[in-house]
Amino acid sequence: MIFANRSEAGRSLAWRLTEYANREDVTILAVPRGGVPVAFEIAEMLHAPLEVFLLRKLGVPEHKELAFGAIASGGVRVLDREIIRDLHLSAETIEAVTVHEGAELKRREMLYCGSRSAPLSVTGKTVILVDDGIATGASMLAGIHALRQLRPAKVIVAVPVAPPAAVERLAYEVDEVVCVATPEPFGAVGRFYDNFTQVSDNDVLRLLEAHQHTEVPQAT
Repeated sequence: MIFANRSEAGRSLAWRLTEYANREDVTILAVPRGGVPVAFEIAEMLHAPLEVFLLRKLGVPEHKELAFGAIASGGVRVLDREIIRDLHLSAETIEAVTVHEGAELKRREMLYCGSRSAPLSVTGKTVILVDDGIATGASMLAGIHALRQLRPAKVIVAVPVAPPAAVERLAYEVDEVVCVATPEPFGAVGRFYDNFTQVSDNDVLRLLEAHQHTEVPQAT
């Protein structure tokens, strides 16, 4: 399956999540930046609150598309020991990449969430964690581990496209994985979009602002 763009992918996902519509216990968490246009469509169709949840891939130097791990909000770091061993990555390299990506994660936290009046609260809620696709699952795994620390009642991963192995891996970590397409062989996420242009910070802020004007169920 080829999606026209992230918005179309989000609408395709939303139709598979209709059981969570109009529920005051549901929150949509988008992984910036690419996951935000996808999650926006889901939040709009389900009439659910939309928040961002920060993840950063830890890429192998000189081969940044290959992840050896990921970090997430809350100081969580997940490492792929097999890739680290196979590529003989040193502790110094791992730490340097972690520090670099941590600085960018902090910048985005301040930009996207700096005006939030209270910390993200999902305790006892059903959380739908959304990205524009999964390649290895390392970044999403970091997000799941970070979310568990916030004690949600249920965690659902929702993505338009992912390889079967990644879906199977994540299925052991969450209550449900919702994925539109699981092609094999996989390659890169961008292969499955006609338009996969980079999402800017301004795009993220615009969509978050737009959704604030959408009526969502209020807890009583």
